[in-house]
Amino acid sequence: MTDKEYNECVNCYADNVYRFILKNLRNEEDTRDVVQCAFEKLWRNRENIIYEKSKSYLFTVAYNQMIDQIRKGKRVVLKEELREELIVDAPKHNLKKILEAALDRLNETQRSLVMLKDYEGYSYEEIGKITGLSDSQVKVYLHRARLQLKEYLVKIENVI
Repeated sequence: MTDKEYNECVNCYADNVYRFILKNLRNEEDTRDVVQCAFEKLWRNRENIIYEKSKSYLFTVAYNQMIDQIRKGKRVVLKEELREELIVDAPKHNLKKILEAALDRLNETQRSLVMLKDYEGYSYEEIGKITGLSDSQVKVYLHRARLQLKEYLVKIENVI
C-alpha cells in the first residue's frame, strides 16, 4: 500500500470505523483512542497490506482494539459511573434510548455482530474476517442476538 492509498483509506473509512466503535463503546475519548491505534497499525504495516483488503484489515484491528478496551474497562470501575447508575430517570418514549438499552443487554460479541451487519451492512463473510468467526458462527450468533433483541423489544414494559 502506498502513502497515497493509506490517505485514501483514512478519507474513506475513518468515519465508518469511528461510528462502529462509538456505537459499541459509547465513549468518544475511548473511541478516538481505538480508531487512532487502528490507523497507526495500518500505517506501520502498510507495506504488507494490499490496498483492496485495507478496509477489512482496518475493521479487524479496530474490532480487536475495541474488545481489549471493553475488557480493560470491565476491570476498572469509576466512582462517577457508580453514582450515575444510582440516578433513576423517569422513563421516556425515546426510540434511540430503547434500542440502546436493548443492545446493552447483548454481550459484546453479539452487539458487535449486530452493529457490523445491520448498521454497517457487512456480509457474513466480511464479518467473519473482522471478528475471526466462521460464517456459520456469525449467522448463529447474529440470529441469537436478534432473538434477544426481539424478545426485549416486544415486551410492553420495556418500551413504555
